[in-house]
Amino acid sequence: MTNMSSLNPPPDAKFFSPSPSSSQTSTPVPSSSTTTTTGSQQPISLNSTSTGTRTSDDDYDAASTTSSSNTSSFLTPQTIAALRGLALFSSLVSALCAGSITIFSLYAPQLQARLHYSQYRVNGLASAASLAMYAPVPLLGYLCDRVGPAPLGMLAGLGFGVGYTGAAVAFARERDGVEGRSPGRVLVPAEAWGDKVGAARVEGQWYAAMVASFVIIGVATCSMYMAAVATCAKNFGRGKHRGLAVALPIAAFGLSGMWLSQVGSRLFGDGSPQGDVDVFRFFLFLAVMLFIVGAVGSLGLRIIDEEELIEDAVEELERSDILESSVLLSPSRVESGTANGYGTIPPSDLDEPLINPTLIKDGALTLKKRFVLNTETARFLSDHTMWLFALGFFFMIGPGEAFINNMGTVLKSLSPPPTTVHLFDSSSTSPATHVSIIALSSTATRLLTGTLTDLLAPSPATQHPQLTPSPIQQRQRFTLSRVPFLLIFSLLLSLGLSLLASGAMQSNPTHFWIVSSLVGAGYGAVFSLTPIIITVIWGVENFATNWGIVAVFPALGATLWGVVYSAVYQAGVRKSILGPGDVNDGGEEYICYGQQCYAPAFWAMAGSVWVACGLVVWAWKGRNGWAQRGIVV
Repeated sequence: MTNMSSLNPPPDAKFFSPSPSSSQTSTPVPSSSTTTTTGSQQPISLNSTSTGTRTSDDDYDAASTTSSSNTSSFLTPQTIAALRGLALFSSLVSALCAGSITIFSLYAPQLQARLHYSQYRVNGLASAASLAMYAPVPLLGYLCDRVGPAPLGMLAGLGFGVGYTGAAVAFARERDGVEGRSPGRVLVPAEAWGDKVGAARVEGQWYAAMVASFVIIGVATCSMYMAAVATCAKNFGRGKHRGLAVALPIAAFGLSGMWLSQVGSRLFGDGSPQGDVDVFRFFLFLAVMLFIVGAVGSLGLRIIDEEELIEDAVEELERSDILESSVLLSPSRVESGTANGYGTIPPSDLDEPLINPTLIKDGALTLKKRFVLNTETARFLSDHTMWLFALGFFFMIGPGEAFINNMGTVLKSLSPPPTTVHLFDSSSTSPATHVSIIALSSTATRLLTGTLTDLLAPSPATQHPQLTPSPIQQRQRFTLSRVPFLLIFSLLLSLGLSLLASGAMQSNPTHFWIVSSLVGAGYGAVFSLTPIIITVIWGVENFATNWGIVAVFPALGATLWGVVYSAVYQAGVRKSILGPGDVNDGGEEYICYGQQCYAPAFWAMAGSVWVACGLVVWAWKGRNGWAQRGIVV
């Protein structure tokens, strides 16, 4: 529990009762011209739930009879609705553009062919971006809950601009070095060294800069995604449609991969028969576009009526005996001589000049908000079912991330080497096509699961954390928990991974769309249902922090399975049909062909998803789990 003494208001923040003209019933306060101290006067509470004790002036009284935000106190309902609409539009546009990192597999083969990166190096870039995208989520979520989503939008725009510009420069310089075009530089053939060491010494000099750029891109992706999802969750996640409210920006994030991959392959192609993307120009395009989107998002991403959300959370804590009645603003704490009372004053302070009531209200809201968020964070971390759920998310989403990041090299492994006669049309297995398939299937399941769970899943009676057994908001003829939805789509994800591992696609690469669709559907549903379940069980007011803590786990999972896949792939390179001397100018010595390049890794990933399902069932039906505690999910 947060130390209450750390949440005290500044000593100069005096709190006063309403003026005599107030419509509220309260103890009068002498005017500033004739200040008189009345020894029998009782301290006044600012708690909005206490009748007759709201602090206000004449202008503020009209809006002080109910718990409402600063926004609603001076804006019409139509204006508030318009602001919510602007926030929704801004969050969806931000999410539609934020997923640029999901098309990594579109240009990953170019990093091998043009820059001669090994699979370890390519995975190093993907892992760096994944770690940077997930590792700062708790910090960014914490900031989003406390300062709002707008600063995160601006941070994202700056990060994307710097990151993609740096990646473009590093790619161009690395490519020129490999092709021997750098001024004053001589390309030393690998054969001159007798092994790959020579090539490594003259290639990859800009690799560190490329890694740093992708780290910045990962942080920017996290920032823009978190701002978009938190905006929708807090503005629209208080009713029975909270599932769709959370699913919309997440679905838009999934769509970003589809349209960006098509833009990259169609508008920024390098003119080759394979339809490869011009990486340098595409990176510059992303830098400019995403900087603009971030700047616009910093203006439109807002939480409307946040005070009402916090006030309701305080009431919920009081009803659940987690917080003693009006402990934040208790007069008794002041009367006893302590300094921990909020919104109250001792009689001796009544002879001080009145201060701006708006500042009083803002200060009280800040204190309440800080206390509520800190309390809910502590309860979230102390809930053992959260850790089971987060571990399940780790084992589910990590394999999906690894598949998406490495799909480009998997597709290369399905095709015969360039020296072999092609007996099938390889154009249908281009990375851009399957990035779009994953994006479409992922988006469809995100919207589907958000809508179906709103219609079929039981709704708790509260929008705040379920601290006690929660009654269902409305009785329906048929209800289905959100957990079975999560388990079903997780099994679809494992089915796609198992099909790939079985070698079924090796002889039928044109059917790879089946794997892409299954993995995309499972991945999208898991990424949609996980934050929805978090809002249902642990509330929306601290959503960004809670979701940020859980979202760290995919970074670890993606890194783990990326390393496993790289090890299997590099082992397959040594067993490949290409001999040691069969090296060509396209960098084919780094490319593996055949089932041995990926099968062991994807069998292990499928097993990981099965373990995840067991952990989720344990959190749901296990000892002291959600079902046993009466938590509606």
